[in-house]
Amino acid sequence: MSKSGIVVPEAKEALERFKMEAASEVGVNLKQGYNGDLTSRQAGSVGGQMVKKMIESYEKNLK
Repeated sequence: MSKSGIVVPEAKEALERFKMEAASEVGVNLKQGYNGDLTSRQAGSVGGQMVKKMIESYEKNLK
């Protein structure tokens, strides 16, 4: 496994776009690169939105 935890390097750009999309949906302003100035609540909101969208996508594909 790579240092970043991403097994498929080509997926990195897609994950970055997905993260930016999720952040805009919950009203968190992300910038390219380092976002260490985010609060735990903001970072959690972005991660939570990403998980929510992944679950919705999975459930949609089950039908």
